[in-house]
Amino acid sequence: DAMGMNMVSKGVQNVLDFLQTDYPDMDIISISGNFCSDKKPAAVNWIEGRGKSVVCEAIIKEDVVKKVLKTSVDALVELNTLKNLAGSAIAGVLGGFNAHASNIVSAIYIATGQDPAQNIESSHCITMMEAVNNREDLHISVTMPCIEVGTVGGGTQLSSQSACLNLLGVKGANMESPGANARLLATVVAGAVLAGELSLMSALAAGQLVRSHMKYNRSSKDVCKAAS
Repeated sequence: DAMGMNMVSKGVQNVLDFLQTDYPDMDIISISGNFCSDKKPAAVNWIEGRGKSVVCEAIIKEDVVKKVLKTSVDALVELNTLKNLAGSAIAGVLGGFNAHASNIVSAIYIATGQDPAQNIESSHCITMMEAVNNREDLHISVTMPCIEVGTVGGGTQLSSQSACLNLLGVKGANMESPGANARLLATVVAGAVLAGELSLMSALAAGQLVRSHMKYNRSSKDVCKAAS
């Protein structure tokens, strides 16, 4: 259930120490050669995966798209193709075929005691949308191949972060099924990302993004009056 980077480092260090007894003239340049690509966007993580690989999908009924999200299935599908797929391709992104996955990943990582810097590769995500059920409903999915999370060690031991893990029911090690807590946390991340993608894409399709920013922006509030 640990994320595992420190465990791997300790193991490699022991192997190197063992080898150096047999090969005393061996030069150890560094314990890390960067092929792990920790805290860096890299094709190897995008293609092969790292940590947990999760696919999350949902079908949103047409009436929900219209009444709650204030847009249409066709508008969302077209927007996703032009923005998340074509727009990202033109920009030459690596693993960034999404609207704002990193916002959600960063928030959950800070709240649950993960390494915030690993948001970089953990936010690799491709968001897909298509019309289904006679083009009436929306099928949305997010594919995230390298979500790096743990429920043991590091920041998970901090009081606030520990409380958040408790709320999710994933704190500590799962004794019955080792690794199950970390896997469940990874699915929580992906599920939250899917919800965030649906929310932002709907706001964009409905032309509500800037209006909502202006309405709820904290800078528009009289902070001094609120404090008094």
